[in-house]
Amino acid sequence: MTTSLPAEVESNREPDHEINPQFLTRWSPRSFTNQEVSEDVLLSLFEAARWAPSGSNIQPWRFIVARTEEQLAKFHSFIAPANREWCEKAPVLALVISYTKTSNGNNSPSHAFDAGAAWGYLALEANNQGLVTHAMGGFDHNQAREILQIPEDYQTHAVIAVGYRGPVEALPERFQEREAPSTRRPVSEFLFDGSFGQTR
Repeated sequence: MTTSLPAEVESNREPDHEINPQFLTRWSPRSFTNQEVSEDVLLSLFEAARWAPSGSNIQPWRFIVARTEEQLAKFHSFIAPANREWCEKAPVLALVISYTKTSNGNNSPSHAFDAGAAWGYLALEANNQGLVTHAMGGFDHNQAREILQIPEDYQTHAVIAVGYRGPVEALPERFQEREAPSTRRPVSEFLFDGSFGQTR
């Protein structure tokens, strides 16, 4: 890499092929400060999500955002206890959902795929803005649907914690050793030539 990386990233992530450093420096910390995220900065994340690719340009993704004490308390009520241990300090929580129908009312085959792309764009822009994000699947989907009054034709996917990174020492001890960028399997393990299982 031509750009220097933070030491914690460099010691855990070594790309096999040249890429923009933003893909390496984005990871999912659990330690957050309670510093407020300004409206302009927060909206830039969703502006990035807006431009994600979308099958037939349906743009099925939706985000329900919690910022006030009352809104955050609602989210905390359906998040799994193990996740609440660290995410309660995050000043912003957002639930990613997607519309499951096409424009003619049929089931959409790509709504979840597209919502995942929108979350990826959001996460990269958060990193560009000096924020950290952590998406979690550990929450009660039925409770979330009921509490947030989500219609049946939307699917719930993940709760995203958004904010500024806090010190490792602020985490409960059992999370501290996990507070580092994770590695990834090499491209050779998931890239096939021509048919499934035919590695390059």
